[in-house]
Amino acid sequence: MEDKKDNLTKYDLHKVGGILLKERKLLICRTKGKKSFIAPGGKLKKGEGVIQALQRELKEELSISVLDSDISEFGVFYAPAAEDEKNILRMDVFLVKRWEGALKPSSEIDEIAWISTNFPETMSIGSIFEHQVIPRLKQRGMID
Repeated sequence: MEDKKDNLTKYDLHKVGGILLKERKLLICRTKGKKSFIAPGGKLKKGEGVIQALQRELKEELSISVLDSDISEFGVFYAPAAEDEKNILRMDVFLVKRWEGALKPSSEIDEIAWISTNFPETMSIGSIFEHQVIPRLKQRGMID
């Protein structure tokens, strides 16, 4: 796979992730055939912007619609990809303040969970969310 660069950081994969919060808990998803839970979101398609990609992925994965005005930047993070650690992942993460529609996981999603920072030790969570996003949410008082 060809390396991509932004400023000084090399990465192999570029994805978007959405932070959806309810009652001070974070929504995470587990895709069929995977063991790790990750944020709803996914890879960008060619020519697609990060906001467009997030909106498309949320519609495909969870059947919800999100307006541009309900999305705000949370940060850009880098880490080995979940379950594919030889590849470096860049993830643009956004806070989704509101959405329309009931959360209805698609056939590609095996399981969803609402978690606090006290999630079970046996639960595998993608490293960007486990080590970077969840601690930042806790620090900002957004989740328990």
